[in-house]
Amino acid sequence: MPSPDRPQSTALIDSIWRVALRVGFRLARLWWHLRRPRHEGALVAIYIGQSLLLVKSSYRAEWGLPGGSIHPGETPEAAAQREMDEEIGFSSDALRPAGSVYGLWDGRRDRVHFFELHLESAPELRLDNREIIATRLASPEELRHLALTGPVAAFFGENRPR
Repeated sequence: MPSPDRPQSTALIDSIWRVALRVGFRLARLWWHLRRPRHEGALVAIYIGQSLLLVKSSYRAEWGLPGGSIHPGETPEAAAQREMDEEIGFSSDALRPAGSVYGLWDGRRDRVHFFELHLESAPELRLDNREIIATRLASPEELRHLALTGPVAAFFGENRPR
């Protein structure tokens, strides 16, 4: 049932976008498994008090962090800022580099740069309801029991939230 503050036509368009993203991601993963391309991305771990802000994309079963691909000529920090604004409608100049992980995820040889942001209270978020469909706060204990994307699981395997 559409939300009272979202017109039915917008909800339908959002739904079509979510289907397109799911199909596109599956096709991309198939291509990546065949080609094994190199990829570089940037993710932001946003801590609100002791909890971590997680995002749910429309095309993945696992929870992740705001972020995505680094464009040619873009720095990892600029990509993290851009993706955070695109995905959750939030920006901050207080990102701190937190390391990087390497791995083979979704068929790509990936290097993912991580940044941290520490906030006292939850910011107002703006989700597009197409790519990013939900957020949640997870305590360090809850984080251990959640299905996380490969890079996020690898990062937190090495850097447990404090």
